[in-house]
Formats: sequence, structure tokens, C-alpha cells
Amino acid sequence: MDPYSAEGELINIHNHFHQGQFQEVVDFDTAALSSENALPARVLQLRAKVALGQAEEVLADVKGDTSPELAAVAAFAEHSLGKTDAAVAKVEKLVESNADNTTVQVLGGTVLQAAGKSEEALALLSQHQSSLEAVALIAQIHLQQNRNDLAVKEVTAARRWAQDSLLVNLAESWVGLRLGGEKYQQAFYVFEELAQAPSTSSVRSLVSQAVAELHLGRTEEAQAALEQAIKKEPQFTEAIANLLVLTVVAGRDAKELTSTLEKVDAQHPFLTDLAEKSDLFDKAATKYKPKVAA
Repeated sequence: MDPYSAEGELINIHNHFHQGQFQEVVDFDTAALSSENALPARVLQLRAKVALGQAEEVLADVKGDTSPELAAVAAFAEHSLGKTDAAVAKVEKLVESNADNTTVQVLGGTVLQAAGKSEEALALLSQHQSSLEAVALIAQIHLQQNRNDLAVKEVTAARRWAQDSLLVNLAESWVGLRLGGEKYQQAFYVFEELAQAPSTSSVRSLVSQAVAELHLGRTEEAQAALEQAIKKEPQFTEAIANLLVLTVVAGRDAKELTSTLEKVDAQHPFLTDLAEKSDLFDKAATKYKPKVAA
């Protein structure tokens, strides 16, 4: 039986992870799991710890372990600590002899993509055997490449064999937010269901709901969801960044939110992208001189 299926042993811890409920993953009781599912569950718990900012603890936990799964976790943890070159080197070494390992594919693909090695990441992930995590990551990479057509193709193919899996629903919603139109509403339904149910809600699902609301022009509802997320986790950068965007869209002063985001994560992609575009604008402006009317 597929351990991630509706009847499988890992379905609950797996769903907690992809719902962004990382503390629930860490606290999940794995004592009753079969021996074959103990390692996959441990990997999920270690990944959840990395997401919670405990990467150093994770590295200490897996130190000396030579299994490809935990070696991949170590590389992922190093990446989260900003040790990109070391993480990439570890992944590339792992891939030489463990490219068929699902954990190596998913975590290795994540590290490679984050390092700007998209083609290498896709080459590794394409070797997966019915891994929904690999499918979701491939879709994310294609969206970052502005290849919506390939993302749609990937998710549509997965839907045929994964049916109503949480990850497929999420991946379809990510694609829907890029495609727009009626897809915005469909994505909203998925994210709202996750965000508003106490058993599935997390700061990440609240932010996803807010982004869908913002695309639908419902700024008040989007703001409410983002403020709810920030109340739960005051330093969650994606909530702060999206509230900043919403504030600008609404025509309000965003200086305070910009300052907050800079304090929490000065290298956040929104800030670095904004700085880059401001610099390009300034350079373009120097090419033009104001004309004085005679």
C-alpha cells in the first residue's frame, strides 16, 4: 500500500507538512509506524524542524549518518543556513550514486533550484517514480521559468493518477494563480478551505488565501487573512511581504512594513527585486534630460 494514500500510515504527517503545520509534524507520534515508514517520517520531521528555523539542530542530529536520505536532509539544512556552495556540492555528490532516491530527488532538486541550477534540478526530478512532491516541485520550477504551459502539463498528468491528493490540489492552485481568470476563484476555494478549518489552518495557508483574495480584488478580506497570519507568527516574512504589497495597492504608506521586512529578512526576494528595479530605473533616468520650454 502507498504510505501516502488515504489509507496509508504517513497520510496525516504528510498532510500536516504540506499544510505548513510544521510543529504538528515535529510532535507527531511515530512510535506505531511500521519499520519501513520510520525513515520517511523522520525525514519529514527533520524537514519540519528546518522550516521552523532549527537547521543547526538538524545537522547535529544527522551528523555521521551515511544514508542518502539523511545526507540529503543535511544538504537541505546547510542550504537553509546560507551555506549554498557546500549544500550544492553535497547534492551533486549524492546524485552520482543515488539519483533514483526520492528524498535525494526532492531535497536535491530544491537545493539546486535555489542555487539557480534549474536545468540540473529538473533533470534530477524528472527521474521520479510517481512522487507527488517531485511533481509539485517541477511545477513550481516551471512557474518560476514563466513556462505556465509546462506547469499545467505536469499537474494535469499527475491528476490522472493522484486523484484528489492534497499536493495535486495545491499544485493546481499555484498554477491557477498564474493563469488567472476563473482559476483565481478555484484556487481561493482550495486555500480558504485549508486556512479556515482549525485542523488544517496554518500561517502559510492564510497567506495563500490572502493572495487569492488579492487577485480577486477583495483587499479587505486579504488584509484580514494576512493580519491573522501575522498575529499567529509576527515574523513570518511572506505575510509581511504580501501585506506590504496590499498596502501599496491600496494606496497607503508602506514605509513601516518595508522597515519591518528589512529587519526580519533584509535579503527577502521582494526587497532585493525592488532594489534591483529601483537601480535600473535610476540608470535609465540618467539617459534623459528635462526639456525646458522656450
